[in-house]
Amino acid sequence: MRVRLDVTYDGTDFSGWAAQPGRRTVAGVLTEALAVLFRVDGVTGLTVAGRTDAGVHATGQVCHVDLPDEGWTGLATSLVRRLAALLPEDVRVRAATAVAPEFDARFSALSRRYEYRVADAPYGAEPLRRRDTLAWPRPLDADLLAAAATGLVGEHDFAAYCKRKEHATTIRAIGRLDWRREPDGVLVATVAADAFCQAMVRSLVGAMLAVGDGRRPVGWPAGLLRLRERSSEVTVAPAHGLTLVEVTYPQDAAGYARRAELTRRMRA
Repeated sequence: MRVRLDVTYDGTDFSGWAAQPGRRTVAGVLTEALAVLFRVDGVTGLTVAGRTDAGVHATGQVCHVDLPDEGWTGLATSLVRRLAALLPEDVRVRAATAVAPEFDARFSALSRRYEYRVADAPYGAEPLRRRDTLAWPRPLDADLLAAAATGLVGEHDFAAYCKRKEHATTIRAIGRLDWRREPDGVLVATVAADAFCQAMVRSLVGAMLAVGDGRRPVGWPAGLLRLRERSSEVTVAPAHGLTLVEVTYPQDAAGYARRAELTRRMRA
């Protein structure tokens, strides 16, 4: 049985999502908890929508896993509660839902939405939000940030903002990129796209922050899109300000398969 898991976690003490020998990861502790309930050989195919880096958080992460039919039937109604007892306090499974076998948490996704929180108050970030909010040492102009974001929306080659991987494209389509200042004064960047390459969101934020505090002109981030390799001028924003907040999918199994086929086609 293929099961969708909706997962939330504080990434502070994790070395990212992906399992790594000798390191504490979200996938590692989740697999261990599932293995207690379904045996090690009964948990297969754990696949995530977005492989977050070390220190990055999630309130809307999605993954799928294949579980034994009998085990799922017996634990379906109590799985979320049982996992809450087994998992550490900094990761939780909010929902566990049986899905069609065509569902693929990674390739069936239509979009992924992230938020990045920045506090530019003289005193820094509020103590209770220090784990998910970057304290910026200079005042930021929200209008300048918004103007810088405009030139990055659309389908572009984001090579200047990505860690290039062999046989992988850096072309991405950003459908939304904007900033808002919350009532408490914190600035929040929202960025949504069909997919992101490694460190792309934090690199975009780093470039826009340089505009927001007056060190770079408004058109500088968009101007870097002309480059075909990683720009050494872009500072990658720290991981702890970033949170994956939503992953969207088609509404039916036929849509899962169509979307997966489309996603696997490399952009050129």
